Amino acid sequence: MLFLGGTIARWSDAGWRVVGVRVTDDRWDSVGRTEAETIEANRAELHRSAEVLGIAEIIDLGYPTDTLGDVSEVGLRERIIRLVRAHRPYALVTFDPYSMYGEDNQDHLLVAAATDEAFWTSQFDLHHPEHLAEGLQPHGCFERWYFGRRVMDVTDVVDIAAVIDRKVEAALCHSTMLANMVNQLRLQARTGGWEVPVLDAALSSRDVRPVIEPLLRSRAEAAGQAHGIGMAEEFRVVRFGGALQFLLDGAGRRLDG
Repeated sequence: MLFLGGTIARWSDAGWRVVGVRVTDDRWDSVGRTEAETIEANRAELHRSAEVLGIAEIIDLGYPTDTLGDVSEVGLRERIIRLVRAHRPYALVTFDPYSMYGEDNQDHLLVAAATDEAFWTSQFDLHHPEHLAEGLQPHGCFERWYFGRRVMDVTDVVDIAAVIDRKVEAALCHSTMLANMVNQLRLQARTGGWEVPVLDAALSSRDVRPVIEPLLRSRAEAAGQAHGIGMAEEFRVVRFGGALQFLLDGAGRRLDG
């Protein structure tokens, strides 16, 4: 929601059916809660956030958080291939595996790699023929949308000024995770010899809005300023496997006329 909440809101408003895949259970992403409490809180908060943005369905794969480094990437890829074949999406959206500047979450890196490879292997009828035996069929997504902490090769910019409030509210639904993020900032500040009252206040009150909302709005404003609009989210988008010009040059015709 932090990276593309505004774009998701615009897609759902336009009538697109958005399905979210939650790969890990976020069982350790909290401060001052037990593991069981953390799992349930983060699950419930994600679903509330999805409602704000108009996400139609959340699919939980249930991997323990921060452990994908010990998981078979081929096994994770198979589960994503199955979802692609089952839902047959127009577009597949994930972290950009080739633009991971500043990304220190290894789960993000591994999900990006598995999803990127699933894009093309989901089209092969020799990849996981057991899916075909179950009635699924190979499927090719027309677009791939990539996001990240910093998108190095921006191809598409989405104006989110009209939905920035929803993006903020959807993000703030994740109060358990965000409190942990604020606590991490406070720990780092103390190590560096800093006292940051707004972080202390956010943790004592459990109200992270004074920290998180300015960060989200300033990030959107900075992205928008770079492209001459008010607020934006940036993406690298690949259409038709990078061969879109082949279609535009007259090699095909649209089936809808």
